[in-house]
Amino acid sequence: MQIQELYKLYLNHPSIQTDTRKLKAGDLYFALKGPNFNGNQFAIQALADGAAYAIVDEEIDNTNNRIIKVGDVLLTLQNLALHHRRQFILSASEKQVPFIAVTGSNGKTTSKELIHAVLSSTYKNYTTEGNLNNHIGIPLTILKIKKDAEIAIIEMGANHLKEIEGYCKYAMPTHGVITNCGKAHLEGFGSEAGIRKGKGELFDYLKLHNGTAFVMWDYEYLQKMSAGIANIITYGTHDATVTGSVKNSAGLLEVSISADAGVMIIKTNLVGEYNLPNVLLAVAIGQYFNIPDEKIKAALENYVPSNSRSQLIEKDSNKIILDAYNANPSSMKAAIENFANMDGADKVLALGGMKELGTSSAIEHQYLIDLISKFKWKNVVLVGDEFSKLKHSYLHFDNSLKAKEWYADQNFTNTNILIKGSRSTQMEKLIE
Repeated sequence: MQIQELYKLYLNHPSIQTDTRKLKAGDLYFALKGPNFNGNQFAIQALADGAAYAIVDEEIDNTNNRIIKVGDVLLTLQNLALHHRRQFILSASEKQVPFIAVTGSNGKTTSKELIHAVLSSTYKNYTTEGNLNNHIGIPLTILKIKKDAEIAIIEMGANHLKEIEGYCKYAMPTHGVITNCGKAHLEGFGSEAGIRKGKGELFDYLKLHNGTAFVMWDYEYLQKMSAGIANIITYGTHDATVTGSVKNSAGLLEVSISADAGVMIIKTNLVGEYNLPNVLLAVAIGQYFNIPDEKIKAALENYVPSNSRSQLIEKDSNKIILDAYNANPSSMKAAIENFANMDGADKVLALGGMKELGTSSAIEHQYLIDLISKFKWKNVVLVGDEFSKLKHSYLHFDNSLKAKEWYADQNFTNTNILIKGSRSTQMEKLIE
């Protein structure tokens, strides 16, 4: 079946599902497969459960005309997303729908959520849900964008070269931002230079397509990476289109932004000075799209983080910073230093191991231990195999469930606690 024909079916059934457990009546079921699963095996069941059609790439022992065989289901999904994306490229006399791509080593999901909050104050915009930022999630995000879209925000995650380049082919971003390039996914990228090259594939696309980049001007490497892009909007603490600084970070982050009417003070619900660039970016994008400062301020002050990202939780007289959705050497360093400098005497550090660091894993975890030793803590708890072979004097547990048992026995009161780790360590279990 040609993509044009499949697109007609999609227009009649614009809800796509790849997991039969989440299937709703009328969905198009795409039978994806990988090393440990094969969606083709569930195609007939998907139809029985209400799917309008099942798209497969293996022979199915069934004569049902609602089973559509293609060469490769994943590639078909991506090509369908590209075809849908092209529907938002209007004629020269019409206003184009901006597609903003957001990538980076740290802060991309928080930035995406802040941008979405600001843009939603004025425009009908669609954005990546949760963390659907990979080769499956991005096409699914694009296919959820409806005709009433005025702006779309696409988050792009990557752990190897050429990945973002591939995403750009079917997301076709008109605008983009690289939040930063830190030590994340070293196993896939190989080095910090590899990370910059991989993330820089977004800027390469914008250069070739007369795009617009939002650039954190404090970072000299982003200045160099963005050179040659036709349109650049800068943000940072100085010498930028939008400038700002931290006003208070003792509790929730409060920032001061230079605005046309003077200084704009934004009291966020975020924790940590490291979120300043994310707030500045959202302000820069809001102003670029002509959103009044009072709407930008209200949107950012009303945004409340969730899903274990820079959350401040007050529980049993304790203040808990839960930042356990992701971790890499750069974000760990920022979180620990920020926590050490926050007000409060009794501080407990609960850190999970960092993943996808390859041969650099032992070195980076030892660096983390060395960093921790520079500050005074009430307790330090390290979780995961990554810490097991390193020399340190701190408490160590194999997994978060064992750490949870220890935590429950402490009966902490009036204590400040930072919980952070890579997603797979499930550090949030300590307080569940």
